[in-house]
Amino acid sequence: MTLPELVVLTGADGFAGRAACGHLRELRMPLRGLVRTLSTTSAARPDRMPVGDLTTIPDGGLANALRGVHTVVHLAGRAHVLHDAAADARAAFRADNVVATQRLARAAAASGAAHFVFASSVKVNGETTLPDRALRENDPPDPRDDYAMSKWEAECALADIARDTGMPVTVLRLPLMYGPGVKGNVARLTDAIVRGMPLPFASIDNRRSVLGAGNFASALAAILQHPAPMPGTVAIWFVADAAPVSTAQWVREIGAALGVDPRLLPLPPALLQFLCACVGRASLADKLVESLVVDGSAFREAHAWQPPRSMADELADMARARRTTPASPL
Repeated sequence: MTLPELVVLTGADGFAGRAACGHLRELRMPLRGLVRTLSTTSAARPDRMPVGDLTTIPDGGLANALRGVHTVVHLAGRAHVLHDAAADARAAFRADNVVATQRLARAAAASGAAHFVFASSVKVNGETTLPDRALRENDPPDPRDDYAMSKWEAECALADIARDTGMPVTVLRLPLMYGPGVKGNVARLTDAIVRGMPLPFASIDNRRSVLGAGNFASALAAILQHPAPMPGTVAIWFVADAAPVSTAQWVREIGAALGVDPRLLPLPPALLQFLCACVGRASLADKLVESLVVDGSAFREAHAWQPPRSMADELADMARARRTTPASPL
């Protein structure tokens, strides 16, 4: 199996992007990482290119960023957050996740790219599953919020571009990711565990799929080393760690990596959901109580891939990285 030619990866300085770039460099894959602006760290890397905002970069600048490209990996975008500060969250998600993706994909096709890989979200298929009924690639979309809808719209736009240009597209619907440098709810939960905050999750017996950053990077490499889909087609995959985890187990695993005994308290899940709803945090309670499981077996079989890293190893790396960075605000 031959290695691909130049890989252009957006969001190279983001959480997933850093993990992916590090792994691809280890494999000696030709790489150009696109970033919005150069930081003190990325400025020292010759494989980083600042491009500004993908929604407004001139066509010539976008073509220059994609010169010589073989495969585009699009990780940049507006991430889902608990409290979005944008005046019009829907418009902001659409600009960053739909318009930018359309521009990049059409420019990639015009530059002769042989493959376009897009990081989407499991949320395209909804917010919950039954504990014993994992989502599969042929399940219908069911986006429930602006973020999920923007990812679904981007997938639809990519399908149109694949059909119009012949450039094949791979879509990865990813669950919650974790690892060194993670932000958002995982960072907040980690800080709460370290601070000894009581967490009323001991009675929660759900199942949620997660994905370590190292496993994501390995899966991406497997895609890049695999023949691209047929021209004009779209391949959709779920990628996740080997096994889902309950909220209570997740807290215990993070605590073990940190060397902390979490203060898990028993509280009926229905009562937790009621209390969260009373303070306007119903969606957060659902993420803690409900199940959201994906079946990644199709991807593993098609790419002869298995998650190489255990949850304990990834969380240990996350804990080590946390010791060198400031705590996140709760």
